[in-house]
Amino acid sequence: MSILRYTQITGTLTMTLNRRDFTLTTLAALGTLALSPTAAAEAAVNRRIVLASRPSGKPTTANFRLETTDVPTIGDNQVLVQTLYLSLDPYMRGRMSDAASYATPVALDAVMVGGTIGRVASSRNSAFAEGDLVSAFSGWQDYAVSDGSDLMKLDPRIPQPSWALGVLGMPGLTAYVGLLDIGEPKPGETVVLAAATGAVGSVVGQIAKLKGCRVVGIAGAAEKCEYAVKELGYDACVSHYDKDMAAQLAAACPDGIDVYFENVGGSSWEAAMPLLNNFGRVPVCGLIAHYNQTELPPGPDRMSLLQGLILRRSLKMQGFIVSNYQNRIPDFVSDMTGWLAQGKIKYREDMVEGLENAPEAFLGLFSGQNFGKLVVKVS
Repeated sequence: MSILRYTQITGTLTMTLNRRDFTLTTLAALGTLALSPTAAAEAAVNRRIVLASRPSGKPTTANFRLETTDVPTIGDNQVLVQTLYLSLDPYMRGRMSDAASYATPVALDAVMVGGTIGRVASSRNSAFAEGDLVSAFSGWQDYAVSDGSDLMKLDPRIPQPSWALGVLGMPGLTAYVGLLDIGEPKPGETVVLAAATGAVGSVVGQIAKLKGCRVVGIAGAAEKCEYAVKELGYDACVSHYDKDMAAQLAAACPDGIDVYFENVGGSSWEAAMPLLNNFGRVPVCGLIAHYNQTELPPGPDRMSLLQGLILRRSLKMQGFIVSNYQNRIPDFVSDMTGWLAQGKIKYREDMVEGLENAPEAFLGLFSGQNFGKLVVKVS
């Protein structure tokens, strides 16, 4: 089945921004700039996609089920939110499993989780008015009821509300704190990252360039590597599809690697690990190459090699969950909105039309089909 998708790319934004308008309590602030809300369309049903079964290995569309229910009604102090945009992210694969993790798994027959941008369709909560744009966690469905505690208003100046799911939202904050707080890049150092044109990686690479680093990306398709160099300003980019990728990476990093931002694992990590310099740093925010594995991969045990490198080269390797860095939101907002306003950060969305296409689009994350931040336009 083919799905309709299109690309949205930032240019240089012209805007006047008073950064004092942004606060911790409004994720709204995650950067935003200008859209006038329109009246919510009337709908007779609420479409929702639920977890039908738990996958073993790579998920399939059979693990999801599209249902229709009545549009929820709201009570006192509640808000009905109509979903406009749904974020699709690799972490959702972990929520489909019932294995122990940092977050509660999605229950069978429950709505799939996901960050959303919505419009208040009706409200009995004095803090929200009909038409307000909000950041929410409504999941894969048309409508959701909230008491308002999990909603954050978006600044009405936002040019594209879906940015609050990407460069101005969770992926952007992940890139920001992972690179700056854990990676601690210094001018002249070499920063390497996989998934170099993805929602997180593209922001990591551009921030590293702003900090005066040599940036080398690892991506898949040739067009992604070309985009990384020509549009995002990377110094080099190699394809993990090439058999000599490790040799290409070594050639692109003649002075070794000071920061390797890990969000993939697999062959990218295998190629980067031997190149890490003394006192190198490895922020770890994801391992998408391994999310569908049901057992350890074949081959020699490399744990002793890694431990030896950590010891001999005084390496720092630290995993992190972005929700533990809420205190960094004000700085992130201030910096990212400024960089966007000045055209120093470019952002690309891969937009898919229709909630019904969310499962297929989500599966494409694991084979590199997306080019930029993957977002579903729900309504």
